[in-house]
Amino acid sequence: MPISKLGQRRQVVIPKDICENLGLETGDFVEIIQEGGRVVIKPKQVVDPEDTLSPEDEEAVRQGIEDIERGDVRPWSEVKHDLGL
Repeated sequence: MPISKLGQRRQVVIPKDICENLGLETGDFVEIIQEGGRVVIKPKQVVDPEDTLSPEDEEAVRQGIEDIERGDVRPWSEVKHDLGL
């Protein structure tokens, strides 16, 4: 079991093999939470708010997935024609 030492600025070094197993690289973000008497570090991805879907877009995607699952689809050539492309 690897052991790390808390540094002067409360920094902790995550052992290399753990970083490699989790795919963590220098500059990656992690979430640090307390669970009882433990510190838990979880890899996190930061998402730009501009890259998220609006509630309307989420509904359109959900509806589209339902259409596909029902088999309610049309060939792209038909859609292109209807759009005048």
